Amino acid sequence: MIDKLIENIRKTGAPIVVGLDPMLSYVPEYIRERAFGEYGETLDGAAEAILQFNIGIIDATADLIPAVKPQVAMYEQFGVPGMVAFQKTVEYAKSKGLVVIGDVKRGDIGSTSEAYATAHLGRVQVGNVSLKVFDEDIVTVNPYLGSDGVKPFLKVCAAEGKGIFILVKTSNPSSGEFQDRLVDGRPLYELVGEKVAEWGSDLIGESGYSEVGCVVGATYPEMGKVLRKIMPKSYILVPGYGAQGGTAKDLLPYFNEDGLGAIVNSSRGIIAAWKKDEKIVAENGAGYADAARAAVVAMREDIAGIF
Repeated sequence: MIDKLIENIRKTGAPIVVGLDPMLSYVPEYIRERAFGEYGETLDGAAEAILQFNIGIIDATADLIPAVKPQVAMYEQFGVPGMVAFQKTVEYAKSKGLVVIGDVKRGDIGSTSEAYATAHLGRVQVGNVSLKVFDEDIVTVNPYLGSDGVKPFLKVCAAEGKGIFILVKTSNPSSGEFQDRLVDGRPLYELVGEKVAEWGSDLIGESGYSEVGCVVGATYPEMGKVLRKIMPKSYILVPGYGAQGGTAKDLLPYFNEDGLGAIVNSSRGIIAAWKKDEKIVAENGAGYADAARAAVVAMREDIAGIF
C-alpha cells in the first residue's frame, strides 16, 4: 500500500492527507437540517449529516490529494450509526482512488490485537466466507504494549498488502511526559523509532519505503530530524501542521532528499475552512466544499515552497 500512496503523492504533487474528523459544529446548517429532517435529531441523523459532509469534502478535493484520514473517534461518538458513516466514508474515498488512513490508534495484545487488525485491515472468517470489514488501507497503531501488540498488524499487512503508521512522537503538548523520558540515556521516542525500522525491514515496497511508517508531530522538527535518520525507509505521517502550530518550514526535516518520505495531515484547517469566511457562514455554509478545496491548494503551495 505504501507504493500506491507514493504513486498518488507523485501524481498530485501534494504530500497532503485531509483529516476527516468532523464535529457536528463543522457541518453546515443546510446539511444538518436535511439530515435531521429525514432522520430526526437522532444518532442516525447526526451520522447522515457527517457522511454527506464528508462526501462533499471528498468530491471537492479528490483530484488534489493522495489520501484522507478519518479519525474513528469522531464517528464512534455517534454509536453504531456513526460507525456505519465511518465505513461508508472509507468506501466512498476508496471509490475516488484515494488511499484511506484509518486513524484508529489501536494497540493491545494477543487475540485482541488480532481482532483489531482483522477489523480494520484484514478479513474475518464467517463460516466458509472470508469478509472484509472496514477495510482501510493503512491504520495508526499505538506501540506502548510492545511487539505483542504490533506483530498481529504486521501479519495482516503482509497478507493483505496494507500498511501501518506507528505512534513515535506525537504532536500534543504533554507527549513528552512519557515519550521524552530517558531510557539508558536516550529518549524513549528514539528507541521506538528503532523498533519501527526493525518491524518494517521485511515489508519494503518497490518504492524502497516500508509498509511500516510512523507518526511524528510537526511541532517537534528537531526531533523529527533525528527520527528521519533512524527510520530512513519509513514514511512519516506528520500531524500538527496549521491549527496546532506547525509551519511549512518545520516540515523540511521529515522529508528525504528525494522529496518523499512524509505526508502532512491537516484536519480542521481544511474541513472547517469555511467557518473563517463570513460570506460562506452567512449562506449557511453552502460553499464549504469550495473553501476546503481552496485550503488544500494553499497548503500545497505552502509546502512546495520549502523545497
